[in-house]
Amino acid sequence: MGLGELAAAASERAQGTRVRLRPTMQSDLDFVLTLERDAQNLPFITPWDRTQHEAAIRFPDFRHFVIEGGPGLDAAGFLILIGCKSPHHSLELKRMVVQHKGKGLGRAAIRVVKKIAFDNLGAHRLWLDVKSRNQRARAFYLSEGFQLEGTLREAVRDGDGYQSLLVM
Repeated sequence: MGLGELAAAASERAQGTRVRLRPTMQSDLDFVLTLERDAQNLPFITPWDRTQHEAAIRFPDFRHFVIEGGPGLDAAGFLILIGCKSPHHSLELKRMVVQHKGKGLGRAAIRVVKKIAFDNLGAHRLWLDVKSRNQRARAFYLSEGFQLEGTLREAVRDGDGYQSLLVM
């Protein structure tokens, strides 16, 4: 099954609205970069530059997806999986950013990515890290079955100080 077929086969409904993942294209990168640099998202992620996203699109160990949702399946966010070719079958959800929060699109997208990870990519484990101050994301991931496994204390430089990462 090709990547496009994989994305089309995995879809979910969020509050009556269909959500699917499709492979990110070069033409999507302005959208991705705009989402990453949005003031609402910046405190909770460590943004990449265009070159890093381009590499993630091309590198076989990564899956870079645009989240599409709504009646017209418009671009609604993006997510990145790492470790897709790992012999350990341990995939990392590197990043998920949704444009409009609170509409169920992130929840539907995480369910789709879990299907892709376990059913299509043969993952044994799906993990992520989240900045400790991002309580909303932590609660969301817990509600979707992720478990808190540990803390990487002061692992990320954040402004004048350091931020801890919670491994889930």
